[in-house]
Amino acid sequence: MRVAILAFPRFQLLDVAGPADVFQEASRQLGRPDAYRVQLIGAKGGMLRSSGGLRMAVDATVATQRGAIDTLLIAGSPDIEDMASDAKLQDWLRRQARTVRRYGSVCTGAFVLAAAGLLEGKRVATHWNATARLAAACPAARVEADAIHVQDGRLFTSAGVTAGMDLALAMVEEDHGRELALRVARELVMFLKRPGGQSQFSAHLAAQTAERSSVREVQDHVLAHLKDDLSVPVLASVAGMSDRNFARIFRSETGTTPADFVEQARIDAARRLAEETDLPAKRLADMVGYANVDGFRRAFGRRLGVSLAEYRRRFAR
Repeated sequence: MRVAILAFPRFQLLDVAGPADVFQEASRQLGRPDAYRVQLIGAKGGMLRSSGGLRMAVDATVATQRGAIDTLLIAGSPDIEDMASDAKLQDWLRRQARTVRRYGSVCTGAFVLAAAGLLEGKRVATHWNATARLAAACPAARVEADAIHVQDGRLFTSAGVTAGMDLALAMVEEDHGRELALRVARELVMFLKRPGGQSQFSAHLAAQTAERSSVREVQDHVLAHLKDDLSVPVLASVAGMSDRNFARIFRSETGTTPADFVEQARIDAARRLAEETDLPAKRLADMVGYANVDGFRRAFGRRLGVSLAEYRRRFAR
């Protein structure tokens, strides 16, 4: 299968190298070096300089590319919106979209597909910091603000940077099954093979943002003691502050309330358990600190936008 990745000047290096490594590792695991053949395509020939300064040589250009493409991906770039208006490029993309088996984008590469009219009426993902701009640029698209990656028919789109590897893994799974995708993820030391509908954000990521060590200590305490009492008085005591001062500082540092962070942490943990086990809802609720299963179900639906049953239908192993 030929995988063509279209990139532009100042492309995000990992938007290209991440998916390419996933496809290469899948070929190695299959014992077939040519199972996936990755090709870098540029608008022009020669060397492309990435946003980090490293350069890559293109294998072909949109004018010289020959042969059938199985999978076409568009890499992101900080300057991608300046590149999207090239009429010849748009024509080439529209022609390819009619013939390839699947096509899509990593990160802000979605803007190029939008300019070519290939996102209209589609569910799409992009980097969280670009979702509002993409929605404005393509009102007919349904931009899913914090999805890791989204498949809508033959269209695959992902969030930023490392999410391109999750997207490539989803393609490998579609082609060769879950077992191979998990082997590839394990070999590449990816933290987790994340289902596409999961949020780009998590309590563990949020816990890295606070500047005050006392707030980070509270966040770490929450993540380690989900079944315990995590009320404001208890957390204020962990921080060594008064209840009122703690609540004010926590919100100032993290942009959210202590109660909201606790709920996010508990639902994150419940989501992972729901993917990996068949434990009933009441048991899941108890394991993450909910005394009432109905309250747990409401919080789960509020956070993830789907019921526990629907989430398991989509993402359970």
